[in-house]
Amino acid sequence: MVDEKKVVKLPHNLILEDRRALSVSGVADIDSFDEQSVVLFTDLGELTIKGYNLHINKLNVDTGELTLEGEIYALSYADEQPQKGGGFFSKIFK
Repeated sequence: MVDEKKVVKLPHNLILEDRRALSVSGVADIDSFDEQSVVLFTDLGELTIKGYNLHINKLNVDTGELTLEGEIYALSYADEQPQKGGGFFSKIFK
């Protein structure tokens, strides 16, 4: 009999307070971190946080929660899946 692994997706939320404190839920793992950037894996894609003097205050991978402080100036997602439907020019030049 084949064991089926049930994948439980954690709710993914971002709470940014005054660009100084960030709470993230739905974190599966951390790829890398330093004082200028933190790269997280979530169910919705890879999340990169950029800023100055970034410090991780709390990380709980079991619940998927992370809190960090510092001067946050960018939050960006990188999806590995191509976008569906394409852009403006792909629709014109079919």
